[in-house]
Amino acid sequence: MRNEFERLAAQQPIELLSMKRYELPAPSSGQKNDITAWQECVNNSMTQLEHQAVRIENLELMSQHGCNAWKVYNENLVHMIEHAQKTGSKLREMESNWNYEIEKTIVQLEKEIYQIKQQHGEANKENIHQDF
Repeated sequence: MRNEFERLAAQQPIELLSMKRYELPAPSSGQKNDITAWQECVNNSMTQLEHQAVRIENLELMSQHGCNAWKVYNENLVHMIEHAQKTGSKLREMESNWNYEIEKTIVQLEKEIYQIKQQHGEANKENIHQDF
């Protein structure tokens, strides 16, 4: 990606696609009578023809099933997002309940501490009165 941005910044033209692999060269002039060289050329052309046939078949399959496959994929994504949102909502609710319970427990403990301090304070007052 960086190379492409550098190319754009330098205002260089886009590189043309190499069509070398699609060429079907005949044997060189020194191999015009060589059966093996011609066989290699024929094999190369058959390989490229088969490759093109596979590409055409893939395009036909995509045109027949591609739209439905994308629709199913998108539906799955929607369900996954909905599930994640519901789970997040439940998690937030659980967190809120947890925080409420913690706060409630803190208030209860503070009351108990206050009562204990008052009891100790009264006991200390009684001890002081008994000493005098």
